[in-house]
Amino acid sequence: MRAIEYRRHGGYEELRLVDRPAEPATGGRASVRLSYADVSPADNTIRAGRMDPSLHQTPPHVPGGGAVGEITDSGATGLAEGARVVVCGGGLGWRTNGTWREQLTAHANQLISIPDGVSNEAACALFAGAGYSTAYLVLTRLAGLKAGGTLLAPGIGGSVGMGAVEVARELGASLTVSTASRTDKAEAARAAGHEHVIDLSRESLTDGVARITDGRGVDVVVDGVAGPLLGPCIASLTHGGVYVGVGYSGGTEGTVNITDLIRKNATAYGYTFTMTPPAVARAARVTLLEWLRAGRITPAVARVFPLDQAAEAQRHLIEDRPFGRVLLTMAR
Repeated sequence: MRAIEYRRHGGYEELRLVDRPAEPATGGRASVRLSYADVSPADNTIRAGRMDPSLHQTPPHVPGGGAVGEITDSGATGLAEGARVVVCGGGLGWRTNGTWREQLTAHANQLISIPDGVSNEAACALFAGAGYSTAYLVLTRLAGLKAGGTLLAPGIGGSVGMGAVEVARELGASLTVSTASRTDKAEAARAAGHEHVIDLSRESLTDGVARITDGRGVDVVVDGVAGPLLGPCIASLTHGGVYVGVGYSGGTEGTVNITDLIRKNATAYGYTFTMTPPAVARAARVTLLEWLRAGRITPAVARVFPLDQAAEAQRHLIEDRPFGRVLLTMAR
C-alpha cells in the first residue's frame, strides 16, 4: 500500500511517499481501506521535532491523527464489512503510525459509523484538527457555557476557531466572536455565515470585542491561537469569565496583564484530551456526526490534496493558513 512517512525530523521535504505492507486484521482489529485523511498542525509539530519526544514515537513514522474509510475485513470487532467509518483515537499519528496511508487496522473503539447522508469528505473535515470535538468537550464539561452566554474563539479559519463558534451556537450562545488575520479570510468567514469576525489587520482584538459586546466582554474564551493573542483574549473576558487554552498555532508564549485575571475574578484552564474519559470523547464525536447529518454544523474544506502531495498539503496548512480544513485523498 502507499503511505507517507518521514525517517527523521525536519522540514516538509522529509515527507516521502513509500510502499508499506498492508496490516492484517488480527488481534481484534478491523481492516479499513481509507478514502480521506486529515492534515493538522500537530502533524507538523511532531514531524519538525518540536514536540516532546515522550509524547510520540520516534521515526520512521506515518503522520495523521484521523481518517475515514470502509471496513474491508471486520476481524473480531463485530462491525459490518463495507461500513463507512471515522477512524480516530488510540494514539494515531502520535504513539502509533497514523492515517496518511491507504489502509490500516483499528480496534472497534477507534471506529465510529458515518451516518447515511454524510459524505466521507465532510466526516473527515469534521474531525480534522479535533476542533469541533475539543470545542464540544470544553464548552460542555469545563467552561460551563450557558444558554445565552457569549464566546470568543480566535482564528475562524482554523479548526478550533470554527468548531468552537459553531458548537457554541448549537449550545445556545447568544453571541459568538472570532478573528481573522487577513481581510480576505474575514470576508470568507462572513460569507459563510460567521457574522462577528474581527479583521486583525484593521482592528485589535480587544477593540473589536469591546465594540461587538458594547464593552461588556465575553463569558468564555476558547483559544487555539495563543501567542500574541493570549493577553488580549484574557483582557476580553467579562467579570467571572472563563479562559480555556487548547492550542498555540500563534506561538507558545504571550504576555498577560495579571490584573485582567484578578480584577475580573476570571478562571483560566488548559485542556487536552487526556482530561476526558475515552467513552465521553467518543459520545461527543457521535453527537457531532449527528449534528453534521442534520445540517446544524458545516465544517469548511479549504482544499483536498492527493496523498502523494502530502508535503505541499502540510505547507499550505501551516504557511498559507487557509479558511477551512486541509485533507488528503487516497484516490489516484
